[in-house]
Amino acid sequence: MDFTPTEEQAAAQGLAARIFRDLSTHERLAAAGTGTDTGLWKELCAAGLTAAVEEIGLLGLVLLLEEQGRVTAQVPFAASSVYGLLAIAEHGTDEQRERLLPPLRDGMEAAAGAFPSRGGIRADGEGRLSGGTACVPWLRDASMVLVADADRRLWIVRTDGPGVVMEPVETTAPWSAARLVLDGAPGERLGGAGAREQVRPYDDARAYEKVLAASRIAFAGLQAGVCAGSLALAVAHTNSREQFGRPLSTNQAVLMRAADAHMDTEAIRVTAYEAAWRRDSGLPYAAQALTAAWWASEAGKRVVHAGQHLHGGAGADVEHPVHRHFLWGRQLDAHLGCGSEVLQELGALLASAEEPVREPGAEERTREPE
Repeated sequence: MDFTPTEEQAAAQGLAARIFRDLSTHERLAAAGTGTDTGLWKELCAAGLTAAVEEIGLLGLVLLLEEQGRVTAQVPFAASSVYGLLAIAEHGTDEQRERLLPPLRDGMEAAAGAFPSRGGIRADGEGRLSGGTACVPWLRDASMVLVADADRRLWIVRTDGPGVVMEPVETTAPWSAARLVLDGAPGERLGGAGAREQVRPYDDARAYEKVLAASRIAFAGLQAGVCAGSLALAVAHTNSREQFGRPLSTNQAVLMRAADAHMDTEAIRVTAYEAAWRRDSGLPYAAQALTAAWWASEAGKRVVHAGQHLHGGAGADVEHPVHRHFLWGRQLDAHLGCGSEVLQELGALLASAEEPVREPGAEERTREPE
């Protein structure tokens, strides 16, 4: 495995880091409240970062989302990329790619995704959808939403279409989320005959699983950035704050807590990198996507709790920048699924795999004596 970014990925990451650092300041985030920073979104699109996602692959996207997470920038970058750009580019037909991708590339439109599917949306024989999803991140910013019906077929629904109701939902983090309610809403099937992926007959359920796995990897990358940003704030605080005439960072308990947070952050990052790299390389990555999601959920909440704790009383201030990282980390934990749920799914996936090849006589040698 080689996670070294390509020249294009490194250039995109450097540009994203500069834009996020310069524009997603604490003052600007406070002014945005719970809404999206439309000015920042326009700047990212004008710089060509949304359009670059298809070229730099999922690993490149993870690198960009790390930079977003470091400053908790309030833009629908992850959702629009995985549920719009990458999903349509990989699973859409030639006509769908030609029609739907250009406005997503230039940021004139954004996408959201009602994932994972809980079987709450049904499709009739005419492609009209009914049902709903309790909370869809960034739905209020989206012009289209990717949904899966009970049979895990993928549908594109226009958010301004008939039979579509969006009810604003305030989540822990300011993600412009909404409850999606469909009542006979017209849907457009994603993929099918003419889809790019023709190695085997088009499989709706397989397409759904691949989009879900990609989204988990992307949001794990976002969590890696959130954790890195929280830890950086904690390090700066403990280095500058003195107690009994010396910096807090010289206390062994502080050092150990920060070291544990650093190792957790690195685990989130490397598992997200591995899963994204395998996906871009055409290797199986379902188990790796769940592994990355588990680390992002379980370790992520440990890191943001540590970051807030290491700030002492200042960490309890809801207007302090570290508190925003705490809220994002907990929201990502909830979005990815609690660790036990993800671990159960990973266990079921591994158990369903084929039995490993055994050398002749292995069973006899390991059998307990009677």
